Order: sequence, then structure tokens, then C-alpha cells
Amino acid sequence: MAVSVFDLFTIGIGPSSSHTVGPMRAATRFLDRLAEAEVLDHVVRVECELFGSLGATGRGHGTDRAVVMGLEGETPEGIDPDSVDGRVEAIRQGAGLTLGGARPILFDWKKDLLFNRR
Repeated sequence: MAVSVFDLFTIGIGPSSSHTVGPMRAATRFLDRLAEAEVLDHVVRVECELFGSLGATGRGHGTDRAVVMGLEGETPEGIDPDSVDGRVEAIRQGAGLTLGGARPILFDWKKDLLFNRR
């Protein structure tokens, strides 16, 4: 079976794919688990705390943007990169986010997205 370079690498939305692809996938898996537990419709707030290198350098590498887009239900393979800047800016300005692309919730970028350096 032949393996393409495209099978090995996924391009992320930030300057560092290693800091965006995994966090975006983790956020969508979190949504999947909420849906499986049949509690997604009851969520009113999400707080995300990043640790290790994601907590230390995530802002500069686009991890925050990737997590939020993942919480909106986007995947690294399916997201339209041209839509990210406008969506992120709207969320930062207080528009909230649409959890899983279906459930609007309040989201405070400064309070609900935490970068832990420990």
C-alpha cells in the first residue's frame, strides 16, 4: 500500500501545525463526547485550559484560534482558512461561539481560554 506525504501531514490554521491540528481535533472530540453523553444541548459555558508547550507558546502559534474553531465544530481537514480571522475576531469581541456549529453559547476569550505555563 502506497503512502502519500498527504497521509503523513495535516496542515493547520496557524503558523505551527503541531500547535493547531491536535488542539482542534481535541476540541472536536470533546464535542463528540458531549454528544454521545447526550449533554451537548445543556452546555452553557466552556472553559479550556492549555498546559505545557501549548500553554507556554500557544498564543503565538495559533493554538487559541484552533481550539475555538474546534469548539465550533471545525476540523483541520474541513475548515476554510479564509473564514478563520473574521470568526475569531467576532468571538474575541464578544459574539460568543456556536458550540459544534449548532448551539450558541457565551464565550469570553480572556476568561474561558486559559494559558497555564506550569
